[in-house]
Amino acid sequence: MIHLSTSLKYYKREDVQKAIVEHGRDKEAAARFNERFGKRPDTLTYPNDVLELAKQGATSFHCSEELWTNPMLLVPQMDRKELDKLRKGWDLILDIDTDARDDATRLEYSKIAADLIVKELQWHGIRSVTAKFSGNKGFHIAVPYEALPKEVNGKEMRSEFPEAAKRIALYLKERIKKKLGEQILKLEKGDYNAIAAKTGKDKKEFAYVEQVKGGMESERRIEFNAEPFLVIDTILISSRHMYRMPYSLHEKSGLASIPVDISKIPDFSRETALPEKVIPFQIPFMERTTTRTDEALSLFVEAYDFHPKIKVEESAKAAANYDELDSEIGKIPSQYFPACIKKMLEGVPDGRKRALFVLVNFLNSCNYSSKEIETLIKEWNQKNREPLPHLYISSHLNYHKQQAKKALPPNCSNAAYYKELGIECTAECGNCKNPVAEAKYIYRKAMRIAESQKPVGKKKAKGSDEDNEVPSGHSNL
Repeated sequence: MIHLSTSLKYYKREDVQKAIVEHGRDKEAAARFNERFGKRPDTLTYPNDVLELAKQGATSFHCSEELWTNPMLLVPQMDRKELDKLRKGWDLILDIDTDARDDATRLEYSKIAADLIVKELQWHGIRSVTAKFSGNKGFHIAVPYEALPKEVNGKEMRSEFPEAAKRIALYLKERIKKKLGEQILKLEKGDYNAIAAKTGKDKKEFAYVEQVKGGMESERRIEFNAEPFLVIDTILISSRHMYRMPYSLHEKSGLASIPVDISKIPDFSRETALPEKVIPFQIPFMERTTTRTDEALSLFVEAYDFHPKIKVEESAKAAANYDELDSEIGKIPSQYFPACIKKMLEGVPDGRKRALFVLVNFLNSCNYSSKEIETLIKEWNQKNREPLPHLYISSHLNYHKQQAKKALPPNCSNAAYYKELGIECTAECGNCKNPVAEAKYIYRKAMRIAESQKPVGKKKAKGSDEDNEVPSGHSNL
């Protein structure tokens, strides 16, 4: 518990008051009084609000992940539609922690996990990612709403809370867990017994024996499973959930929740979070003014296309019909692609990552092999005003090779993937909602016409080349 004299001395600082209030703009806020929270809904409008609550015994301040048009209109029993109407957006806040017995180990492992998450977000093209120490043993990683895409797969992101945030958390957890295991093992010098002692876990929970691929039956090695250690809080990602505001004190540790230089997370020391050492505004947290629109588009697209850990709602019947349709049609030649895809394949001046996502999913859904997709994408990339880095292309293609199910590209109505890239549907596109559906429609129509023009009564020898015939005058790209 924090003594009143301690919290009051700290919250009397005008720079601390100003920093807390600025962060809480458009957010629901609540003060905590050691073991209990104050009234909700509430807001922090003026710096003096922080001081007045501190005089009443407030020990910390918390705010919502969501941004509201008017936080004071929130009531406890609001239904989903009412909340969606009042919500103007939401920030992506990832609560990073690790499960260990002692605090020192927990913090060390959390630093590794937080550093990996930041690098993963940066790899996805997000420049506005920031981080802060939670005030105890973990970290909060933040991406502002301004960086989020307005729509993904036809879904408006403003209303996709908390579902979208949970998808992101699960996707990132899957992406970093192998590296986390490797780095924890390196930190502990390969000593599995030391890890078990520090975490209080049985070695069977995080170590397993695996056959060496391509080796003799006797060739086995111990593999490290970081899953039991990594905690990216998805249970608490829920509507009106709150997190500790930057520069707010932590009741258990007495330390401040301070922003951290994302390039120096591995070197973080709790000593820098002592109240008397806090210097507000020195390091940014949730920087909105310099954020670029759609910075996080690639992250969201990949997370929504990620299936292993997420239950995607779809009927078994629809999936069966889709597979049956694919096997019936086979690969769709490029001349039957809809106009929007043909134009996109000519190269785009901007939005290359979005176009890449569309093209890979389109070609995959049109039954092109991985090798064919790679060839076409590399040709397409050279037509762009500024080609994407080879490493980015390769990583994206490798990721899709590992996916068990095909994913359709965004629907034609999704402006972020077509209209904003200068790709607009024309009368030639027809009335189909998705480019893949349009391609199949064009191809079937061409096959029917070709079939109707065949001489009546002509018989084909079984297994002849004509069994694989495509309409006259077209290649089988």
